[in-house]
Amino acid sequence: MIFRETSLKGLFIIDIEPLSDERGFFARSWCEKDFLSHGISFNNVQCNISFNKRQGTLRGMHFQKEPDAEQKIVRCTMGSIYDVVADIRPDSATYGRWEAFELNSGNRRMLYIPRGLAHGFQTTSDNTEVFYQMGNFFNPQSASGIRWNDPFFNIKWPLPVSCISEKDCNYPIFGEI
Repeated sequence: MIFRETSLKGLFIIDIEPLSDERGFFARSWCEKDFLSHGISFNNVQCNISFNKRQGTLRGMHFQKEPDAEQKIVRCTMGSIYDVVADIRPDSATYGRWEAFELNSGNRRMLYIPRGLAHGFQTTSDNTEVFYQMGNFFNPQSASGIRWNDPFFNIKWPLPVSCISEKDCNYPIFGEI
């Protein structure tokens, strides 16, 4: 696996290294030693799948509050997404910044998201599936988020929003959290 740290501290894009032959390819998508060698201690406790019918569907921006803050490894296994991560760590040098990445079934790219970052995505194709490995259990009392169109972050989404949950529309503006 090839790890590239992004401009947000602790956020990594991870590319697989396929070994190809006439059958196709084989590649490693998880190796604790590789993660540890990049300073990432990740205990996978839960896996989730998000299926999205329509292009333009938006999910986010989600996070869990302490003490249940979560790490995630996100991969798009079918279709394509515009994946966004915003730094909401008050002590971070990149506090208030966001980054976006294209994850799709063709590039097989993964995104490692550390604790303290808000995460969301917009589908850029119909019938999109996203696979999450979680480093902490979901706790409804700790679940939170910021509004997808929060003026503090001013995230540039690639498409008009075709579908979004009421909950995601009603998250507070970042300064109100």
